[in-house]
Amino acid sequence: MKDVKAEGPAKAPKSEQTRALILETALRLFQERGYDKTTMRAIAQEAGVSVGNAYYYFASKEHLVQGFYDRIAAEHAAAVQSVLEGDTDLAVRIRDTLLTWLDVAEPYHRFASQLFKNAADPQSPLSPFSSDSVAAREAAISIHRRVLFGSDTRTAPELTERLPHLMWLMQMGLVLFWVYDRSEGAERSRRLVERTAPIAARAIALSRFRVLRPMVRQVHEVLEEFMPGALAGAAGARSTGSG
Repeated sequence: MKDVKAEGPAKAPKSEQTRALILETALRLFQERGYDKTTMRAIAQEAGVSVGNAYYYFASKEHLVQGFYDRIAAEHAAAVQSVLEGDTDLAVRIRDTLLTWLDVAEPYHRFASQLFKNAADPQSPLSPFSSDSVAAREAAISIHRRVLFGSDTRTAPELTERLPHLMWLMQMGLVLFWVYDRSEGAERSRRLVERTAPIAARAIALSRFRVLRPMVRQVHEVLEEFMPGALAGAAGARSTGSG
């Protein structure tokens, strides 16, 4: 009888390996040369693939950055599982979810400052509020939805779809602070999370009281009017749920 050898983990298809190689190369060059000075041709050359092959996987540099957004979202979703399955205290869940994001994002800190110069343009497809960023944005919002619904904090039913979006906007504020944070190990960003998570949790808990519901709705309406791309998913979720 032949010996049966234990099989190792299955390798990713060659196409996935090539795609990952191009993305890794792009991220390295963005850090070394800056986003604006890095061309698709240079990325292809460094990755050892043809320019046509690079464009096959990523139609533009902007699509490479969207690949980066998707990667961070996926890495955060994997890393935060223990938080989502653990403590039900909302302040703890918010704090640990954001600290986990900082852990995941730390290797990309230098690249983030290069990227932000382009992502800050509201017309740019690199903006986290753009339609191009919808997949990564919805992935992040879904994490905040689980943070909220897995907690022991009660909320008003009519605010159910609003609150996770507001929590995501809180995360965007942290991201902006983190981009400019030059403290060792982004310590100031971590301290900001420690200080603001209990405040956010308290505000969410208070939002169930009728006297404060109009204010929450007003905040949401302002955000919906001036940043429609960020909150479009909420309207869709509400209409789907009411159908």
